[in-house]
Amino acid sequence: MARQPAKTLWYDRPRYVFLEFCVEDSTDVKVDIEDQRVVFSCKNADGVEMYNEINLYARVNSKDSQQKRSDRSITCFIRKWKEKVAWPRLTKENIKPVWLFVDFDNWRDWEGDEEVEMAMAEQYAELLQKVTVKGTPPAMDDLDDDI
Repeated sequence: MARQPAKTLWYDRPRYVFLEFCVEDSTDVKVDIEDQRVVFSCKNADGVEMYNEINLYARVNSKDSQQKRSDRSITCFIRKWKEKVAWPRLTKENIKPVWLFVDFDNWRDWEGDEEVEMAMAEQYAELLQKVTVKGTPPAMDDLDDDI
């Protein structure tokens, strides 16, 4: 039986590149993260062998990278060698394989992320402040004593 590539989504962050191999009910999962490439293989629910080999755009820290399997996919967290350097594409070659897609649900421009994260932290602190401010307790005289 011939093997076929798995649909793969990717997105970029300052420290990591994320890959998601979309294979439901996968078995025999093998992910080999090397300094310049990723090799993925597994079998899907129908027993078809899935195989992807990706020569990466830039060097990664394979020792600080990991993967997580779920019922619907296998996600790889690949640590960049040079942090805070945007990758214009995932592959070393300037050719996009038909099975590779940008994960626009998770993609965002992270230039200036520090300001966004600081604003979110301040918003969270304000929310906590509102929750911890205690007012007078509500009147509970309308509750029945009979239970």
